[in-house]
This record gives sequence, structure tokens and C-alpha cells, in this order.
Amino acid sequence: MLSSSPASPRTEPVLALIAGLVAIYGISQFLRSSIGVIASDLARELDLSAGQTGLLSSAFFFSFAAAQVPVGIAIDRYGPKQTMLATSALAVGGTLLFALAPSASALVLARVLMGLGCSTFFMAPLTIYARRFPPARFAALTSLQMGLAGLGTLIATAPLAASAAVFGWRSSFLVVAAITAFIALALIWVVPRDAPAGDKVRETWAETFRGVTTAFRTPSFWPVFFTHLTAYSSFATVVGLWAGPWLSDVYGLGINARGSVLLVGAVAQIVGLLLWGRADRIAGGHKVPVLAGGAVTVGLLALAALVPLGIGSAVVWLGVFGLAAAFTPILTAHGKSLFPPALTGRGITLMNIGAIGGTFLSQSVTGLLIDFVGRSRDGHYPPEGYRAVFGALAVWLLLSLVFYARAIDPHPGRYARGT
Repeated sequence: MLSSSPASPRTEPVLALIAGLVAIYGISQFLRSSIGVIASDLARELDLSAGQTGLLSSAFFFSFAAAQVPVGIAIDRYGPKQTMLATSALAVGGTLLFALAPSASALVLARVLMGLGCSTFFMAPLTIYARRFPPARFAALTSLQMGLAGLGTLIATAPLAASAAVFGWRSSFLVVAAITAFIALALIWVVPRDAPAGDKVRETWAETFRGVTTAFRTPSFWPVFFTHLTAYSSFATVVGLWAGPWLSDVYGLGINARGSVLLVGAVAQIVGLLLWGRADRIAGGHKVPVLAGGAVTVGLLALAALVPLGIGSAVVWLGVFGLAAAFTPILTAHGKSLFPPALTGRGITLMNIGAIGGTFLSQSVTGLLIDFVGRSRDGHYPPEGYRAVFGALAVWLLLSLVFYARAIDPHPGRYARGT
């Protein structure tokens, strides 16, 4: 029988542990969002269509999602620390290649390597938290992990824009590669040796793969999975990719101005992640906060799709959108709560396939959607293309929330209240 009690964190330097795990995930957040602020400049420099720009950004999410099943297996078999350190070299190499890439195809390959390298930077920390802290603290720790690591998204806005304007985007990414290598080396010291998932003898490979299929058959897996598919991808597709070109094409903003406006959405998301972190404990369950945050996000996307916004309204909209779309830590905690300790790594990585794979699909499909609307005579994409993106994201998220409403909710607070 596997132990369900996590190891006590009292003898560990908890602050250093959390800081290290947040820092490495911050790198992932930066890399996945870094195309948005420089997308228009890359498109002009390399003559990229909207579909090609979408592919360049989404390549990160494709490889990231594709790695999740083997990552989950590796985390459960070999431990989160070892798995995370092993992929760090790919993240460094991919960032270096991006900085030095001579062509668009090399940039796409670099994004693929980045995605593979970062594929453990969220799931491995969550598994460490699940094994070393009480279950009641998991949602708050997830919120802290996502909220503080959101500084990476923030740096991918105005700071990256300023750095690219002064030093060039290639030099900027060389510095990011060096920082990534430093953080990976620091993890060797600040993250303790992997704690075992329990006292069971290591599974055979046949048992390991049967565990993956068992996770798929877990009750309510699919309703929660499909919500992962659309929830995070809504924010990542808007702020991480199309908001920059939207501000450029529709409002005529330059790179520094775009970075400053995107900063509003990034800061709002960080604040929102921290605020949403305790919502499940206040509500006594996961579903109410997820449905509430999802409904507001759908409403905001529908508003942007149906109502032409002035530049001031667009800035406010991005801020409110960042706050509303930050309910994802509660959704992540809901997914984790469905699985027994022995399947934690595989279970939450399968859920992450939804979040990251959904972003790949959303960014790719919306790029084709904008191309379908076409360019205006001055070579820019018209407002109708971006409004079509907002509308499509609203519909996809709404459909997933309808499905999600059927999910069971094993949150401890529900049983404490007798529900």
C-alpha cells in the first residue's frame, strides 16, 4: 500500500526550495510567451504569414505537450528532481539555438527544443509539492508557483521589448540561456533528494504503462481534461501571441508601447493567480471557482469579439482578462485531486497535455483563422481577424465549461461541509 502522507517539509529549507522551483518555471513562462511582443517584428523580418507566426509560437507547446506522457512516467519512476534536471539541458540548448538561428525553420526547431526542455518545469515542482506538503496546501502552493513564476510572462512584455529595442532580440535570448543554465545548476543544491511516492517496490514497465491507461479511466478525467484544453490556452493565445500583433495592426503601437500594454495583462495575471489560490478553500470545492472564473473569461472574450474597443478600453480589457483567466490553479488542483498518490505524476502530466496541447491547437488554428480573414490593403490584419479569434476562444471555452459542470469534485472541503 502506498503511503498517502507526504514527507514533512520541516527539516528542509522550504523558502529556497520554492524559490528554485518558481525560478525554473519562470523560465518556461518567459519562453512560451516571448513571441508575442516581437511577433510583428519577426513577421516583417522573415516575411511570415499569420499562420507561420502561429506555428513559430505554437511549436513550443506542441513539443511540450508531446513530452507529457513520458515526463509523467519518468517523474513517477525516477523522481521529479532527476527528471527536471535532465531536461534543463534541452531548454538551454533550445534558447541558444533561437538566439543564433539563421532561418525561420531553425527558429521553429529552437522552439521545439525549448518546449521539450521546459516540459518538466511545472509538473516536477507540483509532484514535489504533492509529496512533501499536506494535500490541503496543494492549491495554494500551485497558485504560488504559477503566480510568482508569472514574472517570467511579465519579463516577456515590456522588459523584453526594451531589451530587444536596445540590444536586439538575439542578444536578449543569449542572456536568457545563461540565466537558465545558472538556475538549473542551482537546483542541484536547493532541491532535496527525490522523496519516494510511497513504500511500494518500483513498478515494472508493464505496470507503469498500465498506470497511464488507469489515469485515463479515472472518473471525471475527461470533463476536467477538456477544460484544461481551453482555459489556459485562452490567456496564452491572447497575451502570449495575438495581443501584440493586435495592438500593432489595429492601434498602430510600436514595440515598446506594445510591451507596456502587454505588461498590464501579465501583471494582472500574476495578481489573479495569487488571488485565486485560496478560492477553493473559501468555496469549499473546486468547481464553483472554476465555473465562475471561466464564465467571466467567456464574457470578456465575447465582449472583445462583438464590441470594437478603443485603445484605452483595450488596455483595461487586457487587465481584467488577465485577472479572470487566472483561475487555472484551481483547475490544476481539481485534476490532481482525482488521482491516487501512485499516479500523481502521470495524472497531472496528462492534465497538462490538455493545457499545453490546447494552446498549440488554439495558436495554430487562430493563425489560420486570421489568414482566412486576410490582410487589409496596407498589409496589416484588420480588426475583424482578431475579433474572430476572440469569438472562437469564447465558444471553445464555453463548451468545455458545460462539459466540466458534470465532473465530480473530491475536494476535502465538500465532505467537511457534508456535501
